[in-house]
Amino acid sequence: MSLIVDEHREYLADRVRTSAFCQAIGEVVRPGDVVLDLAAGTGILGLFACRAGAKRVYSVEEGGMIELARAVCRANGFQDRVMFIKGLSTRVELPQRVDVVVADQIGRFGFEAGLLEYFGDARGRFLKPGGRLIPSCVDLWVAPVECPEICAQVEFWNGSPAGFDFRPARSWAANTGYPVKLRPDHLLSDPVSAASLDLSIATPTSLSLEASVVATRAGNLHGIGGWFSARLSNTVTISNSPLATHSINRRNVFFPIDRPVGLEKADRVQIKMQILPSELVVTWEVEVWGEADT
Repeated sequence: MSLIVDEHREYLADRVRTSAFCQAIGEVVRPGDVVLDLAAGTGILGLFACRAGAKRVYSVEEGGMIELARAVCRANGFQDRVMFIKGLSTRVELPQRVDVVVADQIGRFGFEAGLLEYFGDARGRFLKPGGRLIPSCVDLWVAPVECPEICAQVEFWNGSPAGFDFRPARSWAANTGYPVKLRPDHLLSDPVSAASLDLSIATPTSLSLEASVVATRAGNLHGIGGWFSARLSNTVTISNSPLATHSINRRNVFFPIDRPVGLEKADRVQIKMQILPSELVVTWEVEVWGEADT
């Protein structure tokens, strides 16, 4: 039994997300354009492109959802304009170059769903000179957080689950990123953009992120929270930020530190991250400086 259809129901039920992509595609796609929809899923982004006037949409989807997308396309009368191609986008060919590439492979922290790899390949092999990307830019945001719920999940391994010693797993747990829905009250400082990725140019295989923030309140530092904002068009940006007035329905990422650290207001927190996007590897280092030390 597959839960993938219900997963896509959640995507379509997210009105903030769908409205943002609809508006952005309406702004970017011009009548007569050829559009590539990467990892098309239900094909909703391709349908938006058709509504915006695209003369041809190539919907590329690796999984079985392509048959549902095909049926939905036919039900909405766009079957003469959409060509479905089953396969991973980096392994398929298109009959022509395209004016616009669109995808929502952004993930929770802006990179881990394959956007950089897929866009890099599509930009080189499929996009016309001067073509457009949706999104065109992704920013990675970080902030120190107080999140005892996740901290408890790390410390779980120091107990005796099922009556056995699982302490060797604790170091693994402390070096794992956790999907979590952060709230504003979890944040110990104002967030900062640690990296801005221009998707129109080649992205390095390794990303180095550095940020320095000042605590806006006292609390216990349990780790670093991460999320993204993505520019879909000149007027449309989406984000899963816990501070966004209209956030899309997508979780954030929590990167724990080994032991909680007490913070005082005005303490400085230094954050360093190394990311290998294609390998989904993230390492992080956090330093805390008291106000008198900065």
